[in-house]
Amino acid sequence: MKQCFFSCLPVGRPLTLATEIERPGRKVSLVAVRLDDEGVEVARARALRIRRSDLELPDDTVQPPPDPPGSPHGVPRQRAAWAVDDHIAFHRDSCEHRFTEGSWDQPGPVGVWIRLLVGVVAGETPTGAQRAAAAADFGNGVSGGLPFDRFTFINPDLTVHLLRPPVGEWIGMRTASHYGTATASTGVGFAESELYDLEGRLGRSVQSLLLDSRS
Repeated sequence: MKQCFFSCLPVGRPLTLATEIERPGRKVSLVAVRLDDEGVEVARARALRIRRSDLELPDDTVQPPPDPPGSPHGVPRQRAAWAVDDHIAFHRDSCEHRFTEGSWDQPGPVGVWIRLLVGVVAGETPTGAQRAAAAADFGNGVSGGLPFDRFTFINPDLTVHLLRPPVGEWIGMRTASHYGTATASTGVGFAESELYDLEGRLGRSVQSLLLDSRS
């Protein structure tokens, strides 16, 4: 499980990275990472590490069907229409989106495959966990059910649970956002996503949402 919290991240200057083992253990341990900007914490992530081992499941094991959101192959790429001016943006230029259910322009739940196009660390191929985290952070954006020109739905955190290391470049998501009852909200919501790779169900992610009116 990976849990991340964010504030305003500065761009164009170096940040200080600090790591800590908050809870050691042979089977389960908790690791924390913190990013500081001149002594001010701007991001924190926690990873709950669970020991992996080979375990053969019996024939009578009961699990839900994988039900992936189709396949990314043969589906056209869609670029996000919403952007700030013509500046290079992560959601529009650093990832490829292929929708199998819904679209950028259709409000509500979606099925989408996402492929990270750039490296997270210069000179290194992105890991499966990095690809899953990058895709999971799109949950509130791709499944937005509020008019983007009148409302914001910012996620101040992201929690990702993974069954296993993701395989391949594509991460699939079946995602929905929840804002309250049909007619009212407390200004708080959440977006939840089923995560897949081309081999099947991979995990899930949840984002808390801060809802606000642009006016």
